[in-house]
Order: sequence, then C-alpha cells, then structure tokens
Amino acid sequence: MNQQAKPAALIVGVGSGLSASLARLLYNEGYDVHLAARDVDKLSGLAEETNATLHVCDASDATQVAALFEAVPGPLRVVVYNPSARVRGALIDLDVEAVKQAIAVTAFGAFLVGQQAAQRMLAQDPVDGCRGTILFTGASAGVKGFPQSAPFAMGKFAQRGLAQSMSRELHPQGIHVAWMNIDGGIRNQSRPERIDPADNPDSMLDPAAIAVTYLTVIKQHRSAWSEEITLRPWVEKF
Repeated sequence: MNQQAKPAALIVGVGSGLSASLARLLYNEGYDVHLAARDVDKLSGLAEETNATLHVCDASDATQVAALFEAVPGPLRVVVYNPSARVRGALIDLDVEAVKQAIAVTAFGAFLVGQQAAQRMLAQDPVDGCRGTILFTGASAGVKGFPQSAPFAMGKFAQRGLAQSMSRELHPQGIHVAWMNIDGGIRNQSRPERIDPADNPDSMLDPAAIAVTYLTVIKQHRSAWSEEITLRPWVEKF
C-alpha cells in the first residue's frame, strides 16, 4: 500500500501518554498518522517513530481547527479528541476567564473537531459500512462532578452530551462516534505520582492497554457499535 492510499488517523491534543500509545498502535495498523498539539516540538521523537505528520493547532480556535483538517489528506478514517483543561479551586474563588478557557478547550474544541471530522467523513465512501470513527477521551468527571473541580465537570459533561448527540445523529449515516470514559489515573513513567506503587501493581490505567481498547472500538462491526465505554483499573472504586 503506498502512502497516498493509506487511511489517515488524526489525534488531537497529543502528549506522551495515551496519545503516544495510540499513535504507535495506529501506525502499526497501517494508518497514516497525524498528530496535532499546540506545542509539537516535544513530539519530534514520536513523529519519527510513527512516521507521523505534525500539526500545530489550538483546538479551541475554529480557524486553526479548519486549517488542520484541510492539511490532513484523505481518506480520514479515525479522529481522536484528547484535549482537556482543569481549573481547580473553590467555586467562589475561581477566575472566570480561566474557567471560560478551560471549557473552551474541553467542550468547544471537541465540538469544533467533531464537526470538521463529520463533514469530512460524510463526504467519503464507507468501508465495510463505516465512513469513519470519531472518539472523544472523557473522564469520570463527565458522569459525576467532584468538589473544587467545577470547570472540568462542566467541560466533560458537555463533551459527553456532544458525543451522545453525535452518535444518535451520525451512526445511521455510517460514522461511528463514542465517548471513552477514563475512570482512573493513567500511568506515566515521567511523573512519579503517576507510577503504580510497588505493593499495588496495575492500580493505574496502562496507556497501551487503553489504546488497544480504542482500536477495538474502531474495528467494531456496525451491527454492534459502542456509544460509550468506561475503562477503569481493577482497584478503582465505582
């Protein structure tokens, strides 16, 4: 298969954890990988490893998101939205501009990317009944709001509602949409607080294992599409 014939996969909001694991897995599955982030300098090693194209993009900016999709060649078969922003603190003390920006990244950016992805996928021919897959990386905050975390809860609740609406509208048109509830901390070897304690192995989500689940959803037959999946480590309390 030549480079032009490869199906494209776009991951928005790429870092060193889940996004990197997903990029490697999709590359090994034969996708033409595209990685988007506000700062792409940190992604040079991953791009070389996965032969990926890097794109600078602020996902909360409509003009930048439109330009991003124009720069990704087709057919575009997978789009994953990972960005989110947290503003912690007592409700009465929160800075309103910081809250506005956090919601713009987590919710409005998801809408912008979802809209552009849907427009592209509706215009392309289906493969085995599917025109493409759009996945949103959620969190338990989209199911239950936690204290001193109102902006994150607002953003993730909105993102989850967006995914539900999109799935009901787009599934019958051949586009698979799902919200992936990451209910627990993701392991990250570069952050000491994100490493499993020696006496409690696998107490954090393995990013490579999460990526495998994403790929499983991407490969689902249209007769049994998931609209929402929750992933949590074996020790996580419901």
